[in-house]
Amino acid sequence: MLRSCASSRLAALLGCFALLCACATAQSLPQASQPAPATAPAPVFTLNQAIAAALANDPAFATARATSGSARLDAAISRDALLPNAAAHGDYLFTQPNGLRNQAGQTGSQQAPRFIANNAIREYAAQLLVNETLSVAGVAGYRRSRALAAQSAADLESARRDLVSRVVTAYFSALSTVGKVDVAQRALNEANAFVDLTNELENGREVAHADVVKADLAAQQRQREFDDATLAAEKARLDLGVLLFPDPRTLYTLAETGQLAPLPDQPAIEAAAARNNPDLRSALEALRAAQSEVLAARAGYMPTLGFNYTYGIDAPQFAVNGPDQVHNLGYSASASIDFPVWDWFATHDRVRQSQLREKAARAAFTTTQRQLIAQLDEYYHEARVASDQVASLRISADTARESLRLTRLRYSSGEALALEVVDAQSSLAQAEAALADGILRSHVARANLQTLTGVL
Repeated sequence: MLRSCASSRLAALLGCFALLCACATAQSLPQASQPAPATAPAPVFTLNQAIAAALANDPAFATARATSGSARLDAAISRDALLPNAAAHGDYLFTQPNGLRNQAGQTGSQQAPRFIANNAIREYAAQLLVNETLSVAGVAGYRRSRALAAQSAADLESARRDLVSRVVTAYFSALSTVGKVDVAQRALNEANAFVDLTNELENGREVAHADVVKADLAAQQRQREFDDATLAAEKARLDLGVLLFPDPRTLYTLAETGQLAPLPDQPAIEAAAARNNPDLRSALEALRAAQSEVLAARAGYMPTLGFNYTYGIDAPQFAVNGPDQVHNLGYSASASIDFPVWDWFATHDRVRQSQLREKAARAAFTTTQRQLIAQLDEYYHEARVASDQVASLRISADTARESLRLTRLRYSSGEALALEVVDAQSSLAQAEAALADGILRSHVARANLQTLTGVL
């Protein structure tokens, strides 16, 4: 009886253990009914899209835009100061009476105030005030604020073009590094193929082991060059990502650019640069602001006119009509003129001070003109030379590729040394890398010229 109970208990325990193992196995099995989530493809950016993204994210450009907007509002505020302004005024005045009575502009008698400057012991004022001040200094200040607003707008355009130049350089640098990775990959594949060839020839006792060593050394060098090119491509991608995204690690790809259009004539470029250059416009507006500052300083010698118009109530009763039908509602108008007499030569010193700043602004303007002329010649010649060199670099790369093909054929037939093949491989890698650098230089030089003329 005891044996049967023990056997039943053991069977029950084994059954529970088997059930637990089955549940654990079922939970550990992968569920084939749930497909893996598909990753979204990396966005493709063209050059114009990259420029738009950088303009939306760059803090320096945002600061320049805020500065330009603030200067534009300053000009509006300065203009509004030249126009008449209106204000509503309300006042209640109580003065202790002195025990006597007087008329004080009203029919009948009333208690007289103790303060002789006041008209009655109770005085109510509810008025609309219109004021206008005319001065040469105000007009000159408005002209100066307009010039500063135009200068800020030109500085904003200059900041935009500087950012565009940075984006273009980073964009084509990233494309160039991707091309260099492809060049390094092809060179590595070629080196590995040459290693296989030398091993086959050595096994057939057609070449010495020294050829295998030379091929191995060349393959190791190509591997290091491939690693360096991959690292440079990653750095360039992150540098451009800093300009485009809040997180520079965001994955993206760049669209390939087409062939470069021919360069326009230099006179047309010079005309466009003179018409659209923001640095020259900024220097010109700075000169105009300095000239307006001189006029504002000289306005200290001139009189100032003031006008006032008041309409409302100023009476002992807060009412349109007082006792005995006296009319409390009315108006008054006044005009004033102020002449400067003596200020211990402060105005003279301010004029001299503003004249010195005007001379500095004029010198900066002429310097900007000279720099623009020099930059135009420099950028145009660099773009032309870079465009011409791209064609030469393509020919060099094709020649190096053909030289490697012929050298390998000669080596396979026993007419060339392994060192010649390694040299031909190095020459091809250098020629293709130089072609990538030349294309980058051509794109950047063309972009600098287009930025200077306002095309980009």
